[in-house]
Amino acid sequence: MAGLAQLAQALGHRVTGCDTQAYPPMSEQLRAAGIEVIEGYDAAQVKLEADLFVIGNALSRGNSLLEAILDRGAPFTSGPQWVSEHLLRGCWVLAVAGTHGKTTTAAMLAAILEHAGMQPGFLIGGVPLDFGVSARLGGSPATTGGVNPGSNFFVIEADEYDTAFFDKRSKFVHYFPRTAVLNNLEYDHADIFPDLAAIESQFHVLVRCVPALGRLIVNGNDAALARVLARGCWSERESFDAGGDWQAVNVIEGKQHLFDVVFQGRSIGRLQLPQAGTHNRSNALAAIAAARHVGVPPAVAIAALETFRGVKRRLELRGELAGVALYDDFAHHPTAIATTIAGLRRKVGTQRILAVLELRTNTMKLGSMKAQLPASLAAADLIFGYAAASGKGVIEWNLAQVLAPLGDLAHSFYDLAALVRSVAAAARPGDHLLVMSNGGFGGVHDKLLVALAALAPALNAAA
Repeated sequence: MAGLAQLAQALGHRVTGCDTQAYPPMSEQLRAAGIEVIEGYDAAQVKLEADLFVIGNALSRGNSLLEAILDRGAPFTSGPQWVSEHLLRGCWVLAVAGTHGKTTTAAMLAAILEHAGMQPGFLIGGVPLDFGVSARLGGSPATTGGVNPGSNFFVIEADEYDTAFFDKRSKFVHYFPRTAVLNNLEYDHADIFPDLAAIESQFHVLVRCVPALGRLIVNGNDAALARVLARGCWSERESFDAGGDWQAVNVIEGKQHLFDVVFQGRSIGRLQLPQAGTHNRSNALAAIAAARHVGVPPAVAIAALETFRGVKRRLELRGELAGVALYDDFAHHPTAIATTIAGLRRKVGTQRILAVLELRTNTMKLGSMKAQLPASLAAADLIFGYAAASGKGVIEWNLAQVLAPLGDLAHSFYDLAALVRSVAAAARPGDHLLVMSNGGFGGVHDKLLVALAALAPALNAAA
């Protein structure tokens, strides 16, 4: 929604917005753009007499401002519907979908198109470091009919979560892409999907929206995506990963990825990718394949990715004090948690990893993934789990009990200050603190850096 606000402002609209406890990096982006963020959802905000209220999918019936909008009969729409009507018409839309990797793959794709001189527009659920913003219109053809005056190419992160309180379809069904990346598909969002089959049905709606001359770029190793395509596919199709059209061979793993990019048995070139991890190798293949569909030679895409800087909150180094490094990562699903820890492990070798995890998503709070949680954290040296003690963030199961299989390595907290004290006390020079959350985590990153600064003399002495 923060990205959408910036795009609406770029189109010439006056934009305000409201939220509770907005947090970085999006809060900082909005402030830099001069977009006012009003704290809370006071019903009095209808007095702004907005021409249109764009309502995010986090709002439900009972929200005071939403009720006032409905009572007054004020005009409103959903975020995805607004994007479809005001940004995507007339554009070649490249949509990136999947349970994991959407943000990074979309950022890679936008960076490739930018490197190729195509000035893409984009709307991404994170901040690509190559651009410094999560959204932009792109190039500048003539403005017509109130539709996006930006680029002919628009990269969008295509989320499967529902659209709004009045539209329970996945957001991505509004986008009608010409190029669609299907990265992977796992069960998630237990608050709105009863099972994996329900998510597969939504993905098949996306498949049905891609034209015959469009192209699907599909993870060829994903059984759930295979079931989706078995229901029907009317577009061109290419696959990536082992056994697919696009493969990575002669892989050398370390702080960076080094591998040969192969398309249908023919070597395209060797890529030294700054981002380590098997998942980033797959993301890169998908982005190269998608870019080729709009005419970018794979060699150009490879050159672009060799300078790709990544995305904020994706193993982002937030600071280093007294030999202790602090990273921020968006991981919140067990698969993403395990992948993130594995990626950091490849980077730091045998040095200790202290995993600090906030259980914040609705899926986590409902306990749908609790059985997978211990295994996802097992590669860390120490684990610090946090769940809010009261309010909206309360989980419905016992955190300490779930982490018990990890033994003395795991610690559970319901008080943020106690968590910070414990993590800082456990840290030693050479350690890597990996903070994982899809929210602001109560500003724990800065709190940990302050705590480490206070302990710096002792840590330096220990070193």
